Amino acid sequence: MNGNSSNGSPESYTASFVVVANRLPVERVQNDGETSWRTAPGGLVTALEPVMKANEGAWIGWHGAPDETLSPFEADGIKLVPVPLSAGEVEEYYEGMSNATLWPLYHDSVAFPEFHREWWDAYVAINRRFADAAAQTAEPDATVWVQDYQLQLVPQMLRDQRPDLKIGFFLHIPFPPAELFQQLPWRRQILEGLAGSDLVGFQTPSAAHNYLRLLRTALGYATKRDGFSTPDGRHARAAAYPISIDSEAFESLSNSPEVVARAKELRQELDAKTVFFGVDRLDYTKGLRQRIRAFGELFKDGELDPDEAVFVQVATPSRERVEEYKRLRDDIELLVGRINGDMGRVGRAPITYLHTSLPRAEMAAMYRIADVMVVTPLRDGMNLVAKEYLACRPGNTGALVLSEFAGAALELKRSYQVNPYDINGMKETILQAMNDSPDRKRRRMRALRRQVFTHDINRWAETFLHDLAVHDPDEPDAD
Repeated sequence: MNGNSSNGSPESYTASFVVVANRLPVERVQNDGETSWRTAPGGLVTALEPVMKANEGAWIGWHGAPDETLSPFEADGIKLVPVPLSAGEVEEYYEGMSNATLWPLYHDSVAFPEFHREWWDAYVAINRRFADAAAQTAEPDATVWVQDYQLQLVPQMLRDQRPDLKIGFFLHIPFPPAELFQQLPWRRQILEGLAGSDLVGFQTPSAAHNYLRLLRTALGYATKRDGFSTPDGRHARAAAYPISIDSEAFESLSNSPEVVARAKELRQELDAKTVFFGVDRLDYTKGLRQRIRAFGELFKDGELDPDEAVFVQVATPSRERVEEYKRLRDDIELLVGRINGDMGRVGRAPITYLHTSLPRAEMAAMYRIADVMVVTPLRDGMNLVAKEYLACRPGNTGALVLSEFAGAALELKRSYQVNPYDINGMKETILQAMNDSPDRKRRRMRALRRQVFTHDINRWAETFLHDLAVHDPDEPDAD
């Protein structure tokens, strides 16, 4: 996706299909004083691009720079409607309410959520700004698809302004059980905000169940199977739509001559019989401390030999201004340094740790050479890294160690599943994944790859939008 911003950009766009997300699907490129935009990494735009182009769709989101207002512009056939945020709003709405309150609360309170009324006020104000932009952009009877936890109030705000719209919402992260969610001082507002949708999508059936249970017990809404009724007599649904990846694109990239050549170079550089690989955003939900500790003990106990095995962990920088993330980075780097200092040998570090973002091609090359992929979050809505690894593996080789608490575990049942809180159990499973016979590994990988290629991101988007379009839920019975 490429496009240019110009003084001739329209003041507004209208569209019959509108996506509302915290971020626009592009990033700015400056070249000789000229501004252009390229597609940002992520599978969502890949899945929605055909739909958006076919319907001359519009995407509403923040463009990533605070204290800057941009006019709507077009990039590769998609209308982009920037929503401005000030530096203070980014701090309170995004870093505060979204990522220091909702994020930890929705991830089983792995870190303690903070509750501040000024953050909530900013969250309400920004959600209203996004809802206003959607109301102005959507044509009569248009379909609007709102994305993720930063914008949970938008559906009802939008419905209040535009009852003619078909409104869908998808939550990309877990939705917590009632016992956790009820800590939230603004629980009613969030529940009612989501209920403004015709269809509320979640990653897993348990997340949808949690939401429906709260509608029933906390708000008194009538529910029946996956349907619910609002006080004004409107019927809607809440159901699971597990997201996926563009499997064929990842496979094609992995098999490209450039990636194959780079994989060979990496294998030679690492010079190990067995390569273990992990790649995650640097986030306390990803289980990095437990995973690294498990590998440290395996090297210390002699179960893994630094001359024959290496663990490569890539931690992508994330939310570096948030204090909890700063502490996590320090903890991880100290832990890795201690293990390498104790177990390493001249020219051989048992753990290769990188705090950086890797280009997609480099990631594909690492996936190709990873004999064992280790994906062990403490809590994850889905985890697409696991699926990317499977798509990139040649010849049904390799092994996937996957946390039971990743949404992907429900689909990837033939992975080597672990409880990331059980370090001894994790160590045993890592060794099993390494030592299983090639035949057993191939059978597992064949089944896993079949799942990933059958249920790709295009199927996810098509299924959700189809169900939204034919929305006609049963009238729930009052409980």
